[in-house]
Amino acid sequence: MYNHEKQLNLDRRYLRMAHIWAENSYCVRRKVGALLVKDKMIISDGYNGTPSGFENVCENDEGLTKPYVLHAEANAISKVARSNNSSDGSTLYVTSSPCIECAKLIIQAGIKRVIFSDKYRLEDGIELMKRADIEVVHLNLEDNE
Repeated sequence: MYNHEKQLNLDRRYLRMAHIWAENSYCVRRKVGALLVKDKMIISDGYNGTPSGFENVCENDEGLTKPYVLHAEANAISKVARSNNSSDGSTLYVTSSPCIECAKLIIQAGIKRVIFSDKYRLEDGIELMKRADIEVVHLNLEDNE
Protein backbone atom coordinates (compact mmCIF):
# COMPACT_ATOMS: atom_id res chain seq x y z
CA MET A 1 0.00 0.00 0.00
CA TYR A 2 2.88 2.34 0.82
CA ASN A 3 4.35 2.17 -2.70
CA HIS A 4 0.97 2.97 -4.25
CA GLU A 5 0.59 6.05 -2.02
CA LYS A 6 4.16 7.13 -2.77
CA GLN A 7 3.54 6.80 -6.54
CA LEU A 8 0.26 8.73 -6.25
CA ASN A 9 2.06 11.57 -4.45
CA LEU A 10 4.74 11.64 -7.17
CA ASP A 11 2.07 11.59 -9.89
CA ARG A 12 0.29 14.56 -8.28
CA ARG A 13 3.55 16.49 -7.93
CA TYR A 14 4.59 16.00 -11.58
CA LEU A 15 1.07 16.82 -12.78
CA ARG A 16 1.13 20.09 -10.80
CA MET A 17 4.46 20.84 -12.46
CA ALA A 18 2.91 20.17 -15.90
CA HIS A 19 0.20 22.73 -15.03
CA ILE A 20 2.89 25.28 -14.17
CA TRP A 21 4.70 24.46 -17.43
CA ALA A 22 1.44 25.08 -19.36
CA GLU A 23 1.72 28.74 -18.31
CA ASN A 24 4.53 29.07 -20.91
CA SER A 25 2.00 28.60 -23.72
CA TYR A 26 1.04 31.67 -25.76
CA CYS A 27 -2.27 30.03 -26.72
CA VAL A 28 -5.35 31.90 -25.52
CA ARG A 29 -8.09 29.26 -25.91
CA ARG A 30 -6.34 26.50 -23.97
CA LYS A 31 -2.94 26.18 -22.31
CA VAL A 32 -1.60 22.62 -22.07
CA GLY A 33 1.62 21.44 -20.46
CA ALA A 34 3.41 18.07 -20.58
CA LEU A 35 6.36 16.47 -18.77
CA LEU A 36 8.07 13.22 -19.70
CA VAL A 37 9.52 11.45 -16.65
CA LYS A 38 11.76 8.40 -16.54
CA ASP A 39 13.49 7.00 -13.44
CA LYS A 40 12.24 10.00 -11.42
CA MET A 41 13.96 12.42 -13.82
CA ILE A 42 12.24 14.88 -16.14
CA ILE A 43 13.66 13.95 -19.55
CA SER A 44 11.52 16.30 -21.63
CA ASP A 45 8.83 18.95 -21.42
CA GLY A 46 6.43 20.65 -23.75
CA TYR A 47 3.50 23.00 -24.03
CA ASN A 48 1.14 23.75 -26.87
CA GLY A 49 2.27 26.38 -29.33
CA THR A 50 3.52 27.17 -32.80
CA PRO A 51 6.63 25.49 -34.28
CA SER A 52 10.08 26.98 -33.57
CA GLY A 53 10.68 30.17 -35.51
CA PHE A 54 6.97 30.93 -36.02
CA GLU A 55 5.14 33.86 -34.44
CA ASN A 56 3.83 33.06 -30.95
CA VAL A 57 0.17 33.41 -31.94
CA CYS A 58 -1.93 30.23 -31.74
CA GLU A 59 -5.31 31.55 -32.87
CA ASN A 60 -6.46 33.17 -36.11
CA ASP A 61 -8.57 36.35 -36.34
CA GLU A 62 -11.74 34.31 -35.71
CA GLY A 63 -10.27 32.93 -32.48
CA LEU A 64 -9.80 29.41 -33.86
CA THR A 65 -6.60 27.47 -33.25
CA LYS A 66 -4.26 27.55 -36.26
CA PRO A 67 -3.83 24.13 -37.89
CA TYR A 68 -0.05 24.06 -37.39
CA VAL A 69 -0.12 24.56 -33.61
CA LEU A 70 1.66 21.67 -31.90
CA HIS A 71 0.14 19.93 -28.91
CA ALA A 72 2.12 19.77 -25.65
CA GLU A 73 2.61 16.00 -25.96
CA ALA A 74 3.96 16.30 -29.52
CA ASN A 75 6.37 19.02 -28.39
CA ALA A 76 7.64 16.91 -25.47
CA ILE A 77 8.05 13.79 -27.64
CA SER A 78 9.83 15.62 -30.49
CA LYS A 79 12.07 17.38 -27.97
CA VAL A 80 13.19 14.08 -26.41
CA ALA A 81 13.84 12.74 -29.92
CA ARG A 82 16.45 15.49 -30.39
CA SER A 83 18.16 14.63 -27.10
CA ASN A 84 20.23 11.64 -25.97
CA ASN A 85 17.33 10.39 -23.82
CA SER A 86 14.86 7.65 -24.70
CA SER A 87 11.17 7.91 -23.89
CA ASP A 88 10.87 4.11 -23.87
CA GLY A 89 9.19 3.06 -20.62
CA SER A 90 8.59 6.64 -19.45
CA THR A 91 5.54 8.34 -17.95
CA LEU A 92 3.86 11.32 -19.61
CA TYR A 93 2.17 13.88 -17.35
CA VAL A 94 -0.16 16.12 -19.32
CA THR A 95 -2.74 18.66 -18.21
CA SER A 96 -5.33 17.56 -20.79
CA SER A 97 -6.18 14.08 -22.06
CA PRO A 98 -4.35 13.31 -25.33
CA CYS A 99 -6.12 13.47 -28.68
CA ILE A 100 -5.92 10.52 -31.08
CA GLU A 101 -2.98 12.04 -33.02
CA CYS A 102 -0.95 12.48 -29.82
CA ALA A 103 -2.01 9.00 -28.65
CA LYS A 104 -0.38 7.55 -31.79
CA LEU A 105 2.85 9.42 -31.02
CA ILE A 106 2.72 8.26 -27.38
CA ILE A 107 2.37 4.62 -28.47
CA GLN A 108 5.23 4.90 -30.98
CA ALA A 109 7.47 6.66 -28.41
CA GLY A 110 7.22 3.66 -26.05
CA ILE A 111 5.59 5.66 -23.25
CA LYS A 112 4.07 3.22 -20.74
CA ARG A 113 1.98 5.49 -18.47
CA VAL A 114 -0.06 8.63 -19.15
CA ILE A 115 -1.35 10.72 -16.24
CA PHE A 116 -3.70 13.61 -17.08
CA SER A 117 -5.94 15.98 -15.13
CA ASP A 118 -8.48 17.53 -17.53
CA LYS A 119 -10.71 15.38 -19.73
CA TYR A 120 -11.02 16.53 -23.33
CA ARG A 121 -14.44 16.17 -24.98
CA LEU A 122 -13.19 13.38 -27.27
CA GLU A 123 -11.92 10.20 -25.66
CA ASP A 124 -10.68 8.31 -28.74
CA GLY A 125 -7.06 9.02 -27.74
CA ILE A 126 -7.60 7.44 -24.31
CA GLU A 127 -9.25 4.39 -25.88
CA LEU A 128 -6.39 3.93 -28.36
CA MET A 129 -3.72 4.14 -25.63
CA LYS A 130 -5.58 1.58 -23.51
CA ARG A 131 -5.72 -0.74 -26.55
CA ALA A 132 -1.91 -0.44 -26.68
CA ASP A 133 -1.70 -1.51 -22.99
CA ILE A 134 -0.62 1.92 -21.80
CA GLU A 135 -1.66 2.68 -18.24
CA VAL A 136 -3.93 5.75 -18.48
CA VAL A 137 -4.85 7.57 -15.27
CA HIS A 138 -7.24 10.50 -14.87
CA LEU A 139 -6.05 12.34 -11.76
CA ASN A 140 -8.18 15.18 -10.47
CA LEU A 141 -5.80 17.51 -8.62
CA GLU A 142 -8.65 19.04 -6.59
CA ASP A 143 -9.30 15.70 -4.86
CA ASN A 144 -7.26 14.62 -1.81
CA GLU A 145 -4.77 17.45 -1.89
